[in-house]
Amino acid sequence: MTKIDSATQAPSSCSSSGCKWVYRVKFKADGSVERYKARLVAKGYTQQEGLDFFDTYSPVAKMTTVRVLLVIVAAKQWYLHQLDVNNAFLHGDLNEKVYMQLPPGFSTPNDPRVCKLKKSLYGLRQALRQWYSKLSSSLLKFGFSQAKSDLSLFIRQTSTSFIALLIYVDVVIIASNDLKEIDAVKKFLHESFTIKDLDSGFSSSKPLGFPMESSLKLTANDSSPLLSDPTSYRSLIGRLLYLTITKPDLAYAATTGQGLFLKASSDLHLKAYSDNDWGGCIDTRRSVTGFTVFIRDSLISWKSKKQPIVSKSSAEAEYRPLATTTCEFQWLVYLLADLNVKHPQPTLLYTDSKPASEIASNPVHRERTKHIQLDCHLVREKLQEGLIKIIHIPSKHQLADILTKPLGCLNFHHLISKMGMINIHSHLKRGGGGVLEYPKSDR
Repeated sequence: MTKIDSATQAPSSCSSSGCKWVYRVKFKADGSVERYKARLVAKGYTQQEGLDFFDTYSPVAKMTTVRVLLVIVAAKQWYLHQLDVNNAFLHGDLNEKVYMQLPPGFSTPNDPRVCKLKKSLYGLRQALRQWYSKLSSSLLKFGFSQAKSDLSLFIRQTSTSFIALLIYVDVVIIASNDLKEIDAVKKFLHESFTIKDLDSGFSSSKPLGFPMESSLKLTANDSSPLLSDPTSYRSLIGRLLYLTITKPDLAYAATTGQGLFLKASSDLHLKAYSDNDWGGCIDTRRSVTGFTVFIRDSLISWKSKKQPIVSKSSAEAEYRPLATTTCEFQWLVYLLADLNVKHPQPTLLYTDSKPASEIASNPVHRERTKHIQLDCHLVREKLQEGLIKIIHIPSKHQLADILTKPLGCLNFHHLISKMGMINIHSHLKRGGGGVLEYPKSDR
């Protein structure tokens, strides 16, 4: 009942949302019970828009931003701390009058009273937004400024120090060249919220089998019991998307115990590989866009996505990924600027399509590409500005190929090694303890 006013009578013009208890058993690493947890949550699906809530959107840190920050930390030998805010959503201030039914176990069938919430509660539609508003306003008062490239990134700079703070829901990542600055921020957060330092390392996991067969083509007509259950299907896809945060190969195919390695010897220069699988979808004949973006040798961003329309030629199919990658380049340059990193131009964009390269460098109007003129003008403009430099490479060196189609065993493992993927399990067997490369014991 923390943060909730005492029970009261609800006005006749107001509705009250439901609530329920959620129970969970938390275990220690050895499998023994650590504690039993009960949390009261609101049934947000019973709230009425325009009455119980208005805006619900809240920024969440892009995982690319997280990886870029980690690469900078490794390259510049900064200090890195990670914090967790306990019961974060309970700190949010409500702008609306929200009434909630009494929790189960606290009411009787004929009890007309309800709870008037004065603070946010887990389950409310606006809970995340109000928590973000509370934390961001506190950081701004402390002297941070909000980055333009990612609204979850906050920075503060003095003549001798630079500190970056990144918010991912209730997890806070702090990076700085000055340990005293980090301690000052942690002290400030402790005064307003209950926070705890989080450990880092690999969780124990079991290796799985080899990736997809190179001849495998999936169609929408493939029968599977899982596809008939939307809830199970969405749950599985959500888990796979979560795994792709550190396993880019899962964006198209699976590997055995591979994890992403960010190198400390990076010169912070961007480069990317762009590719496609022309007409690869059996059902729609749409192509698959794939790109990988690196800061030197550290992979920070990637995408594997079916294109929205059918491409009439291989050149057209290849050109769309060039435009998509160019947009990612432009945003990353803005992000690096927010993180006080001056990026030398141009950024290198590798493609194995000569026709696509010629379309970008040759402004002559082409009959077969007039319907993709927006993409053409975008890439040409950034090419003329010096943001990008397109370089043709042989297909065997195209790293983005792994994100567009199934590959054979030799090609697959060759490419994932070039992408900076390492075998996590072999490292743990060598006694690595889950920490791959930390220059100093307190970093």
